[in-house]
Amino acid sequence: MNKVDAAVLDFVVEVLEDKKAKDIKILNVKDITLIADYFVICSGTSTTHIKALADEVEQKLKERGVRLHHVEGYGSARWILMDYHNIIVHIFHRDDRLFYNLERVWADAEEVLQDENGGA
Repeated sequence: MNKVDAAVLDFVVEVLEDKKAKDIKILNVKDITLIADYFVICSGTSTTHIKALADEVEQKLKERGVRLHHVEGYGSARWILMDYHNIIVHIFHRDDRLFYNLERVWADAEEVLQDENGGA
């Protein structure tokens, strides 16, 4: 993982943790797909919480000069996908996360473990 990716991943996780996202996982998918290098997957507790998580990630990354390429699902706020080119952030409602189960779909991906300081 290059330093830029690691810094962005760490920062995304930090922002999500600060806003009380649930069950945050990072998957390294770069060897199994061309769409991204990493998925960050987490859950929110309500549609309001899910939108707040997405808004905070977008705002904080924008402040650091990292621009959002594309977003989907914001209107319904059951599964918001935020595309930052090589990093895709998936913010789910708990029920939808269980239903779509990306961790199973992308089971060949390596989970990036966070160190004791919260970094990837």
